[in-house]
Amino acid sequence: MSQKIPDQGKQEVREIWLEELHRDHHRKMVRWRQHIFAVQLSMLVAMFLLWELAGRLRWIDVLLFSYPSKIFAQIGKDVVSGEIWAHVGVTVGETVVGFLLGTLVGTLLAVLIWWSPFLSKVLDPYMVVFNSMPKVALGPIFIVMFGAGFTAIVMTTLSITVIITTLVVYNSFNEVDPNYVKVIRTFGGERSEIFAKVVFPASFPTIVSTLKVNVGMAWVGVIVGEFLVAKQGLGYLIIYGFQVFNFTLVLSSLLIIAVVATAMYQLVVYAERKLLSSGRRS
Repeated sequence: MSQKIPDQGKQEVREIWLEELHRDHHRKMVRWRQHIFAVQLSMLVAMFLLWELAGRLRWIDVLLFSYPSKIFAQIGKDVVSGEIWAHVGVTVGETVVGFLLGTLVGTLLAVLIWWSPFLSKVLDPYMVVFNSMPKVALGPIFIVMFGAGFTAIVMTTLSITVIITTLVVYNSFNEVDPNYVKVIRTFGGERSEIFAKVVFPASFPTIVSTLKVNVGMAWVGVIVGEFLVAKQGLGYLIIYGFQVFNFTLVLSSLLIIAVVATAMYQLVVYAERKLLSSGRRS
């Protein structure tokens, strides 16, 4: 009994030490993230201040480049009047649909190609060629096929997101450790079991990470589509601003796109963190 008490005391001391070490590491990481955020915010503020100063002192052509106070005044006027909300809603809706469909269809196509080695060999050169094509050139074809509206813009977005998702996910399937596949085959596992127990779990982080790539691709596709065909949306506002030579409207639209796209990206990062953590727990 006298020997057991000191051992328990050592274990408690060790647990307290490890807990304190963990808390210290957590505090350091929090301070590190706060420092990074402070530097990022300082750079952003400095950039806007320099831009404002350059515009006020006419170091730049304000007709082309405007300056922050004019841009924020333009955004404030559009927000108060309510004109901007319809354009933001249309663009965000198109982006979300293109993002979700692109990820889903691209992943399913990657599964189909992996499942059939014959199909993989047949489609490989076509995927490479299609990926190298300028997607803007497909826009007019989609407009003729689906009409000048929501569907044509979403199809333009899918032409960008689907092929990227397919290539990334399919390559992830092929990079799975072949030794794990051999183990399943040794025990008589079929192709469906290999996919369910080895390939998909090993590729799940890549599939989730593809969401972040598709956020940017979806925004590119939607804005390109709106350039070509839209009568509403942030891409339409940019084109309209160029046509009437109102570059403050153009830059305010670009700023709104940057803010909304960043918010959407952060949501995807949060979802990725939750999905990966839940996958590790399971």
